[in-house]
Amino acid sequence: MVHRLRTHLWRGGPDRAPGTRVSVDSPSVGAMSTKAARTRSSYRCTECGWETAKWVGRCGECQAWGSVAEAGAPTLRAAAGPVSTPAVPIGQVAITESVARTSGVPELDRVLGGGLVPGAAILLAGEPGVGKSTLLLEVAAQTARTRQRTLYVTGEESAAQVRLRADRTGGVHDELFLAAETDLGAVLTHIEEVRPTLLVVDSVQTIGASGIDGVPGGVTQVKEVAAALIRVAKTRNITTVLVGHVTKDGSIAGPRVLEHLVDVVLHFEGERNSRFRMVRAMKNRYGPVDEVGCFDLSSEGIQAVTDPTGLFVEHHTQDVAGTCVAVTMEGRRPLLAEVQALLTPSPLERPRRTVSGVESSRVDMVLAVLQRHGGLRIAGSDTFVATVGGARLHDPAADLAIAVAVASSHLGVPPPRGAVAIGEIGLAGELRRVRDLPQRIAEAARLGFEVAVVPRGRALPSERGIPSRRMVDDLRVVEVDDVVGALLTLSLTPPL
Repeated sequence: MVHRLRTHLWRGGPDRAPGTRVSVDSPSVGAMSTKAARTRSSYRCTECGWETAKWVGRCGECQAWGSVAEAGAPTLRAAAGPVSTPAVPIGQVAITESVARTSGVPELDRVLGGGLVPGAAILLAGEPGVGKSTLLLEVAAQTARTRQRTLYVTGEESAAQVRLRADRTGGVHDELFLAAETDLGAVLTHIEEVRPTLLVVDSVQTIGASGIDGVPGGVTQVKEVAAALIRVAKTRNITTVLVGHVTKDGSIAGPRVLEHLVDVVLHFEGERNSRFRMVRAMKNRYGPVDEVGCFDLSSEGIQAVTDPTGLFVEHHTQDVAGTCVAVTMEGRRPLLAEVQALLTPSPLERPRRTVSGVESSRVDMVLAVLQRHGGLRIAGSDTFVATVGGARLHDPAADLAIAVAVASSHLGVPPPRGAVAIGEIGLAGELRRVRDLPQRIAEAARLGFEVAVVPRGRALPSERGIPSRRMVDDLRVVEVDDVVGALLTLSLTPPL
């Protein structure tokens, strides 16, 4: 029941005596508050869906800035409608149209799991200037050389600028079509006219959709543009590659839903002062997600590097203290990288610790273990640890190589020539087993190394504390229990 209040007004009028009481019906206070509560706006995070009653600048769930927007009114429940194709048993679905074809770049095919799949949506992200446009222009040119029509849409450069790069890298071909557009409707028109096999959009943040709120690159615009391009890719079996920007912390700019919409997410990374580049798969519905591809970026274009090990190992003419070679796994590929360390007595109250190419937290842990369990007095020394060739070591198996390089620099004794160190160090000084150890040892043996110090496993029966030795081709494998045993094996012991 709706309660009513009778509001009594004392009014006068031409046909009414002064002071006559007139009754007027008005809604009650409770009814008005209920109606206001029903029309109160709610706000929702476009990244994770978190809801709040008032607007905030930062999402309380995923901590994303500027992602909270007013939620629209709830829509009615969708009713059943016509289907595009009837459902069939999965065994009757044809797979001939989804067979991967080569992109013309072997290292990219390695990361994608075989090549470009028709109808697949691929997102390639990377820092500015890392070479995303150069790589995709090479892929587009290689696809055009196979007599398959390719459409390259650029929203960041003019058509003449892309043509100059294509002239420099040899990417001019009659089957490669180029369009400079920033409107989604114009891009869809180009797709209708060209009917390409491969579509490259550089970049998705520069394309805007008319009639959609927000500026190009905003959350709403990026979602709408990506959804429209992916819809066309699926219906026409067009392999679509979208270039994405990254934020200053390295994550892909735009809504997180963009990574969920696409089939493959690739990260293109590399140091500015180095020509070496790596493509890493973060998501792949058609292949492995732990694979990487290696490239060499130069003024003539980009070339695949099938054996990048030599880029990260320095060839010394004589024994040098403070160096050691680690064997890391980049995806399924073993890579050898040299770690260098320099320790000098520090005049400061707090000695400096500078690292490059390795994680500073792991270096701090290794220094603490050497100080506590290795008997090395290094707390008062300035410590510098770096890798050769701009390599970035995220594999914990590089801990032992860091420890050997630090101990060698502190003692002034070079490790044996042709030695590699593989192992993760625990806080108690023990060496933990690492994955894919046979592949790491085989790679070291292939490159001519003579000694490999590895964690003790179950390969050889031995007593604790006594190194176990075996031969793999011409490589001598020494299994040890802890970091002290590794230093003893390499003749790196502190003076008594």
